[in-house]
Amino acid sequence: MGRQTLFAGAWDPGRAAPTLAAGVAIAVEERMRDTELQRARRIMAWVYGVATVVAVIVAWPLADWHPLSRTALADVVATLVVFAGSRLFDNSSMYDPYWSVLPCALAVWHGLDAPADANGGRQLLVLALVLLWGLRLTYNFLRGWGGLSHEDWRYRDFRGSWGRWYWPGSLLGIHMFPTLMTWLGCLALLPAMRSSAPLGLVDVAAVAVTVTAIAIEALADEQLLAFRRAHPQGGAICEVGLWARSRHPNYLGEVMFWVGLWLFAAAADSSAAGWTAIGPVAMIALFRFASIPLAERRSLRRRPGYAERIKRVPAMLPRMW
Repeated sequence: MGRQTLFAGAWDPGRAAPTLAAGVAIAVEERMRDTELQRARRIMAWVYGVATVVAVIVAWPLADWHPLSRTALADVVATLVVFAGSRLFDNSSMYDPYWSVLPCALAVWHGLDAPADANGGRQLLVLALVLLWGLRLTYNFLRGWGGLSHEDWRYRDFRGSWGRWYWPGSLLGIHMFPTLMTWLGCLALLPAMRSSAPLGLVDVAAVAVTVTAIAIEALADEQLLAFRRAHPQGGAICEVGLWARSRHPNYLGEVMFWVGLWLFAAAADSSAAGWTAIGPVAMIALFRFASIPLAERRSLRRRPGYAERIKRVPAMLPRMW
């Protein structure tokens, strides 16, 4: 009797079976989702691998071309290959990592193509910081990407508004235009990776700005990720950490990175400071007049109280008082 009383209700097949079945179904679903995501990442890796190989085959042999002409050609060719991948899998987010992958590739390109007397110390600094920035940003994209069934909300909006012109618009606006902006931002890599000028105080400033930029962008991304996990229902406004002082601290870090890259160019060749400034200026304009307005129109639609946040919190640069 004691044993019967002790174990009474401990095992009820009628109740346990549905619970077990639900647990198995969830495990199978998660396993399938993981498998599908791994497949999507392999496809993306193949697309970028093919884009790299084709771009190098087309542009590297053109040794008599100006370095900027060669990299521009390689850039366009690689973008077209990635666009083909976007079209094939009906997902323009196939292009999204290009923003962070391209500077890494161009830094390596300019390093391999640099004259023998180029300053190795500056090359190492620039390459290390660009790779740190690019690999972190690519990782940040991949951990938030849901696979081939997931497409950036902006592209989904464009599909609705552009209609049958979506893919021509995707080629020009989602693929080629950001490619142009990134290439302009990377103009600084030409003097930074090829100059023989000794390291100086401007290089110190460049390192400080670039490291700070990477840290701000990384911290902002981590704070936003933690906030979203704590508020999975959506609609909440992130005002923790850096987000309490700036509406877009991740964009602030991004812009600062391109300014830091430009400082390396100015340190390497003062005569290049003028024309390479096109890069950070283009980036500031892109975020100020395109990225931020798009994001804020969406937040105004989805987040009650966001209009008040716009009045209270600066867009990028935090107030110092």
